[in-house]
Amino acid sequence: MAGHSHWAGIKHKKALIDNKRGKLWSKLSKGIIIAAKLGGGDPDANIRLRKAIDDAKAVSMPKDNIERAIKRGTGELDGGDVEEILYEGYGPGGVAVMCEIMTDNRNRTAPELRTLFAKYGGNLGGTGCVAYLFARKGLFLFPATTSEEAITIVALENGGEDVETKEDGRCQVICSPESFSALADAFQQAKMQPEVSEVTRLPLSMSAVDLGTARSCMKLLEELDEHDDVQNVFTNLEIPREVLAELQA
Repeated sequence: MAGHSHWAGIKHKKALIDNKRGKLWSKLSKGIIIAAKLGGGDPDANIRLRKAIDDAKAVSMPKDNIERAIKRGTGELDGGDVEEILYEGYGPGGVAVMCEIMTDNRNRTAPELRTLFAKYGGNLGGTGCVAYLFARKGLFLFPATTSEEAITIVALENGGEDVETKEDGRCQVICSPESFSALADAFQQAKMQPEVSEVTRLPLSMSAVDLGTARSCMKLLEELDEHDDVQNVFTNLEIPREVLAELQA
């Protein structure tokens, strides 16, 4: 029976991995569809599509899946009826939360998100309720082994707005969304490989919380991140060091 139990455990773990991989591929496919829908199916002329394809390849999405998603976005295949929506709301303690959604049925997605927010003491708000608390920026994050001086030179010559060394030694570069493509190309030409390269939403101010609120916020953010239609989650949640130490204890 021990062997049987061991095999059952392996099958269970494999099912979890396959399920997570399937969810991830589904999310990435939607990203490719939207990118191709908005900017065409040529990745050389569509920076957003190129980034979406790179993200898909990074997690071993099959080439056929990528090509089908592109064709759905350009209308060559059915199944491209996906729209991009931004939902805003408040988490526990009034923490600001924004979700980038890609869905083929907003009448299904909105009630599901509203239920998730309510489950943890938050609420889904109206358009613009927290958007003013975030700025849309290009973000690059380099490993600590990369020369900060070299990064700074490339950044300042190609539209970078700010270069900062984080507490863990990694170097962060911020730019405008309009400068992102040129700066990404410049880093590539300089053979500098960032760990993170994306256009994101950065909070303009943070909201510090206590231990109980932090736990509820983390649960809400985790469930939102797991939702099939949620592509990205942004928050101004700040967990003070002493609270973080208690969470990790």
